[in-house]
Amino acid sequence: MSEQGHVLVVDDDETVRDVVRRYLELAGHDVTLAGDGEQALGLVAGSEPDLIVLDLMLPGIDGLEVCRRIRQHSAVPIVMLTALGEEENRIAGLQLGADDYVTKPFSPKELALRVGSVLRRARAVPTQSRQVVTDDDLTVEAGARKAVLRGTELSLTTREFDLLLFLMTNAGKAFSRVELLAKVWGWDFGDQSTVTVHVRRLREKIEANPAKPLRIATVWGVGYRYDRA
Repeated sequence: MSEQGHVLVVDDDETVRDVVRRYLELAGHDVTLAGDGEQALGLVAGSEPDLIVLDLMLPGIDGLEVCRRIRQHSAVPIVMLTALGEEENRIAGLQLGADDYVTKPFSPKELALRVGSVLRRARAVPTQSRQVVTDDDLTVEAGARKAVLRGTELSLTTREFDLLLFLMTNAGKAFSRVELLAKVWGWDFGDQSTVTVHVRRLREKIEANPAKPLRIATVWGVGYRYDRA
């Protein structure tokens, strides 16, 4: 499955943009650059990229608002760039639907690897799943990467879809956040709050009452478990 694509890099630092562009082009990607949020939104509206690398600290329209506006109409994968120590902004970005993050100062090589990983997962048909997984009024089609609840297709990001599919295909089994980071994100390390935020977003989309979830249960002291209806 291809890990290459058209990547939009949004950062107000010209040096950062140039370095990221060079590493992504070396990895085989086509790269477009934007220096602020307004320019980025215009480029996305004109021709949606395969993935967006988005700095959260932008002049004018900041990265969080850019992410929010994009998620109103698109599930394009978004990899955030956040400064070290900006945990609140990182969590806010994940809550708005970002798929992954890299913390500044970062290794451009690591960022290129993360971009490839997110693109690969966005395009792949998960091998661990059946083609269609159904639970009462919720159906997930692995091949089409589509989830339908009560006849309406859900708007899920790449990671949200992968997490839902993994939990549904392993219904009844509890997984820790560390295990989910490894099995769904492919990370050997990372901020476990990433999983927490994605579970919260999924509950908002598939649970009748997200505050009292019936499908994605919290297993205290362990993690999360999918319970069939």
